[in-house]
Amino acid sequence: MTLHQPEDDDARTIPPLMADAPRSVEFNKLRKRLLRSTRQALDDFAMVRPGEKWLVALSGGKDSYGLLAILLDLQWRGLLPVELLACNLDQGQPNFPKHILPDYLSRHGIAHRIEYRDTYSIVTEKVPENATYCALCSRLRRGNLYRIAREEGCSALVLGHHREDILETFFLNLFHGARLAAMPPKLLNDDGDLMVLRPLAYCAEADLARFAEAMRFPIIPCDLCGSQAGLQRNAMKEMIAEMERRMPGRKEAMIRALANVRPSHLLDTKLFDFQAL
Repeated sequence: MTLHQPEDDDARTIPPLMADAPRSVEFNKLRKRLLRSTRQALDDFAMVRPGEKWLVALSGGKDSYGLLAILLDLQWRGLLPVELLACNLDQGQPNFPKHILPDYLSRHGIAHRIEYRDTYSIVTEKVPENATYCALCSRLRRGNLYRIAREEGCSALVLGHHREDILETFFLNLFHGARLAAMPPKLLNDDGDLMVLRPLAYCAEADLARFAEAMRFPIIPCDLCGSQAGLQRNAMKEMIAEMERRMPGRKEAMIRALANVRPSHLLDTKLFDFQAL
């Protein structure tokens, strides 16, 4: 479905979640930029099928809060004809403030489900000391979210990964996996019954950080993977940030490059028939 309706700047179109948002010109520009980038991804990757139900994963971090707010904004404007269900998976991390997300979601009248599964104990037990938690933690979290999506009759699991996440994954695969692959904005799961969607694929992390600060989201820090130092992803983040400092505009150029692939100018004989030349 192509979403080409014009944006309406009338204050009456502001959803309840945006009621206390700043009214400054700067914030309105930021909000419109995020809406525009998200609508472009929804359109480019044909994510929307009217009448479906989406499970929106909400971790309590800036990106997932931003994702939910942007989708609700688009839905309020009539530009996203799907049902949204926010879902937080409480993974049993120590000191996790269990009240913050349900209180926030209830206060704003947002449909939600809070699910408790102690994957923290499994991860800390199975992963050797000094090894990173990310891979196992992600698998366990994703499996539970798939289960919840099926139980709730959802057709898609929606995640808050942004432009920088995609670029970091590309370089992780390049340097450590010896393959050209990134993080797909739209993916069919292995069982073939659920879509995984990343509508923030074109959104800049810095914009989402500014948006979260302006919206005063009650951010919950991660006490698992977020607490580990020396992660390879952090090294990729620093490398990309340094590129951007030295050559402004490289992030935007790189994300465009991922959509402008020339198989005949690579070395993959399975992707291009060099024998036939």
